[in-house]
Amino acid sequence: MIQRLEPIDLHWPTQGPFLFCAHHLDHYPAGDEKLGLNPSHFSGRNLGSDFQEKDGFRLYHGAEIPGFPVHPHRGFETITIVRQGLADHADSLGASGRYGEGDVQWMTAGAGVQHSEMFPLLHQDKENTLELFQIWLNLPKKNKLVPPDFKMLWADTIPRVVTENLEVSIISGQYGTTRFFEAPKNSWGADPGNGVTILLVKIKNGEKGFSYPAMPGRSRSVYFFDGDAAVLNGQKIIGKQAAFVSAEEALEIESTGASEFLLLEANPIGEPVVQYGPFVMTTKAEIEDTFRAYEQTQFGGWKWPRDGMVHGPGTERFAKYPDGRIDRPKS
Repeated sequence: MIQRLEPIDLHWPTQGPFLFCAHHLDHYPAGDEKLGLNPSHFSGRNLGSDFQEKDGFRLYHGAEIPGFPVHPHRGFETITIVRQGLADHADSLGASGRYGEGDVQWMTAGAGVQHSEMFPLLHQDKENTLELFQIWLNLPKKNKLVPPDFKMLWADTIPRVVTENLEVSIISGQYGTTRFFEAPKNSWGADPGNGVTILLVKIKNGEKGFSYPAMPGRSRSVYFFDGDAAVLNGQKIIGKQAAFVSAEEALEIESTGASEFLLLEANPIGEPVVQYGPFVMTTKAEIEDTFRAYEQTQFGGWKWPRDGMVHGPGTERFAKYPDGRIDRPKS
């Protein structure tokens, strides 16, 4: 049963424990020698807060290089799935990374971290397309002040269930007999009993669709972001739509043509949510404490040479962790 249906664009409605979901699809032009945009593209933009799509892309909070320069978080997690292009990470723990082409970064902000997320235009001879999802996942009160942490899930480690008509990428959760729960240790998603499920699903044609069992007690949202139409439990969905559906019954989705959707599902945390910008706690007093902590500590400060940190002109993917360990994808 569909409980609610809403059209979607950049920012999507969510249900707890998911706090936020955004789908970025930007067709950036060729970059310059500084990995940014030629100034001819700046006209008509609200530089520093450019969220209105123009010429097929947005700069967000970036100036020359698109992205999100240094900003703080506390009390929740970010899950960033980069499907096309590359993103650069840097944070106040000294960690950094470049990831994309199907990689996922899962960051537990916990007690507080500053980080930047930038999208350098690495190709000077062709378009730089970027597509990513960013999901915010709440933390229970007992984990809101854990030490911050992040984990890179390289594309070649993420399970994919592929049939003739269907492809399911399991960022978290279980589909059929395939399970994948690789969230950082203090995540709500680390315990399989919490049912944190993030599936990217592509239906290649309508002959056979997607089936998913009932999961009583969970919140369940389905986001149709590509394709003309689909049928969800007998109800037709046209265009880009978010569907909040009951997890008390099995899910059946078919498509008359190619279609893609994102499934978010989990057990609710069942605690109050008090959010102020990039901080998510359970009481107003905790939000006030967070502001004081940030003013006093800057969550470790910012030691990088620029607010929107990028990692040079190469396209090699890597993750450098706070202890200095460097990880790279095998392929």
